Amino acid sequence: MLYYWLHLIFVFIGSKLFWKKVDLAANLSRTRRVSILDCEAFRFMANSKYFYYMDLIRFEIMFRTNLYKNSVNKGKFPVLGSQKIIYKKPLKRWTKFTITLILEGWDDNWVYHRQVFTRHDEIYAIGFTKVGFWKKNKIQPIRPIIFESGIEPVDVPVSSEVLSMFDNDYNILKRTKK
Repeated sequence: MLYYWLHLIFVFIGSKLFWKKVDLAANLSRTRRVSILDCEAFRFMANSKYFYYMDLIRFEIMFRTNLYKNSVNKGKFPVLGSQKIIYKKPLKRWTKFTITLILEGWDDNWVYHRQVFTRHDEIYAIGFTKVGFWKKNKIQPIRPIIFESGIEPVDVPVSSEVLSMFDNDYNILKRTKK
């Protein structure tokens, strides 16, 4: 966990001091290397590390745009509503890979992203996330936050394919006994 927080601090400081601002709607890519600490049995990247890198690139886009100023600085905190991942091939120890964050669109309360893991132009995994902002024990309307953060006030609807992945999340929670 310490490694996660140190990496997050590095992303925050880099975004504020060294890296240039980016467009909130633009794709953001980062090249990483699978370290030995990322691996299960020291051979392939652990499935939990895919989510780790997905977190870091989402925070990076937040820090490198006006999103941080228009959310966290106003008491609205990012929450992950749900995430899904589809694995195709494992990433081996010491190999370089690229993760690309792609904005899929938004609805009333949530922003949806696709995060693609590639190596040599081949897809290794694709993750999907549903992210919102929380304040005073409830989810906040997303449009004002993203429009104030630099996206033109035009809706980008989420594809039915992506929405259908998240359709039953809350039904599953309701049916699950405590």
